[in-house]
Amino acid sequence: MSEQIRDPHQKALTLNLDSAKYGTIAEIGAGQETARWFFRAGGAAGTIAKTMSAYDMTFSDAIYGQSPRYVSRVRLHAMLDHEYRLLLERLDKARGESSCFFAFANTVAARSFTHKTDGHGWLGIRFQTEPRVAPSQIDIHVNLHGKDNVRDQETLGILGVNLIYGALQLHDEPLVLLRSLLDQLYPELAEIDMIEFSGPAFSQVDNRLMALHLVQYGLSHAAMFTADGHVAQVADALWKKSVLVERSRFRPPTRLTMDLLDRAQTAFLADTGNRNEDLIVLSEMTLRDLGAEEGGKIDIRDFLSRADILCELGKDVLISSHGEYYRLAQYLFRYTDRPVAIAMGLPSLREIFNEKYYENLPGGILEAFGRLFKHDLRLYVCPELERKSGKQLDVYTMQVEPHLYHLYAYLLENDFVKALDTVEKEYLAIYSHEVLDKIQAGDPGWEDMVPPEVVKTIKAKGLFVR
Repeated sequence: MSEQIRDPHQKALTLNLDSAKYGTIAEIGAGQETARWFFRAGGAAGTIAKTMSAYDMTFSDAIYGQSPRYVSRVRLHAMLDHEYRLLLERLDKARGESSCFFAFANTVAARSFTHKTDGHGWLGIRFQTEPRVAPSQIDIHVNLHGKDNVRDQETLGILGVNLIYGALQLHDEPLVLLRSLLDQLYPELAEIDMIEFSGPAFSQVDNRLMALHLVQYGLSHAAMFTADGHVAQVADALWKKSVLVERSRFRPPTRLTMDLLDRAQTAFLADTGNRNEDLIVLSEMTLRDLGAEEGGKIDIRDFLSRADILCELGKDVLISSHGEYYRLAQYLFRYTDRPVAIAMGLPSLREIFNEKYYENLPGGILEAFGRLFKHDLRLYVCPELERKSGKQLDVYTMQVEPHLYHLYAYLLENDFVKALDTVEKEYLAIYSHEVLDKIQAGDPGWEDMVPPEVVKTIKAKGLFVR
């Protein structure tokens, strides 16, 4: 493993003294905070070919071309394309045989006198690992939570140094690189909710796994990847969208799991008057669902098995550390002002009324429910089959503690909790843990308990085998 340097000054100095590394730093939106570290460290002429900041939109458009949004991944890529191309055009002949070129860029909306909300930005680096080889690239998105512009600038500068150093010095250890991004930073001031590795240096990297590690190691509370396996930035994905979420272990997805989600989607669209294109549907797995709390051990092979199946089913996946539903709701409403729905079974609804989960809140369950239902959120709940009696239970027959009865009645009366009675009754007897047991025991009976696409994927890839 590479020697670990965590101080940004030492990282900048190390790169400045490495004559093989040479490149450009282009920054828009929060000052030249990354470049400043290299100049302060000394010897920057050995590493920095050019720094620049094109703040005026007319200047920026003249250099990088027009963009629908200036703080966006599209803009970041335009900056990287332009700066990296110039490096090769102007310097390859003179020093291409001995230099590994890099172009770093960021485009950021930080706090200011006119912008009082939390900042965010895109950072990226395109770089060579050897002279004149095809470049690799890392893109990240960061949410800035500083209380003032100066704090955000400091955070952004250190994060930029960490990214440049990580790419140039730690690219052969992607997990070490990822964890180093918050070196010398307070996690509460910077949340990295998306990272994507690409290019020959990262040919063995599964970006879905990196999304998981962002959450596992506390760099973000949630991360997302789409059905095609590409990581996504949550704010962009949820922008102007209604959201439907189903939380499950998906180990594996059963006929009941998928029918519940499909029926909830139909009901949600009917209730809101939305169209399918106005809705994003997420299959959510929490760290607890993956077998570990934050920082704990997770079975990577098992996670990828679930991810493979959900991608084959065409589902977008959200990984989160939000164990309580009210925390999930608060997170989603950070990025959308449209209705949100959560699809669940009766056992999950019963758990929501378990007051032990809210002992850390001054207002207990009332505060939790206030946060959960503060905005336009509803729960779609499918029935449960009582195993001993065979009796079907639903939201109208579910029992809660006597002192919570009127609270529950209020939620039912006002359609915060809605019965999903359209789920296929025969599927209610399917339990995912029994399906998994049958798969691992070699019992073919599991094939009737999951959708055909799931059968095909499990067999083709040998998933969930002990």
